[in-house]
Amino acid sequence: MATDLGDRQIRSRRLVAATALGLAMMLPGLALADDPVFTITFNDGEMTPSRLEVPSDSRFEIRLINEGKTPAEFESIPLRKEKVIGPGVETFIVIKYLDPGEYSFFDDFHPDAPPAILVAVEPQ
Repeated sequence: MATDLGDRQIRSRRLVAATALGLAMMLPGLALADDPVFTITFNDGEMTPSRLEVPSDSRFEIRLINEGKTPAEFESIPLRKEKVIGPGVETFIVIKYLDPGEYSFFDDFHPDAPPAILVAVEPQ
């Protein structure tokens, strides 16, 4: 009898622990779901848009889509971000709370392509 009660308590505690772990793993994704999302498309050396305005006071996601037939790389020295994107691949980066200003970025796999700019603006 005491063993049955002990087994139930152990199973109950394991269920609570598993549920808490599952919720903890979901929280970062839930928080990210509320962040604004901006998209930059790469196409064999062309980046669209070439100028992207983002909020300076909040975390946001940049969705990177490579529609080209060659690899692309989002690279920004002032942002300290780089990400290689294979042909036909979609990925993302998260940027947190920029100071207002301009941040250049370029496609490191297409050095002849003109750089683009990310402009962090203060909310109005």
